[in-house]
This record gives sequence, structure tokens and C-alpha cells, in this order.
Amino acid sequence: MSALDSVLVQCPYCWETLEISVDPSVAEQEYVEDCQVCCQPIVLTVTFDERLTPTVQARAEND
Repeated sequence: MSALDSVLVQCPYCWETLEISVDPSVAEQEYVEDCQVCCQPIVLTVTFDERLTPTVQARAEND
């Protein structure tokens, strides 16, 4: 079992920088997580390359 990786993202609502955990055992993921500061729903799209380096896109739920 792989450990979770920590990634910094910026909330598309309040612009705060948030630390989220991503699971490298799943190559492509999309899920909704509420902002830890303003509680708005953020859609996170996470992909991992062949070296298990994560790329995370954060967007507002309405976009």
C-alpha cells in the first residue's frame, strides 16, 4: 500500500493555499473536497506520471 502524498493547491474561491493529501495508487482521480478555510466545494483533478509525481488542478464546482 502506498502512502499518501501532500500537495499544495490554491482555493479558486478564497485564494488560500491548502495542503491536501493525494493517493498515488490511483493514476487518475477527480473528486470534490471542501476548502478548509471558506468551506466552498473544490473539484480536484489529480493525475500521476510514470514517476508518481502528482499534477493537481483545483477548480470551482460551477466551472
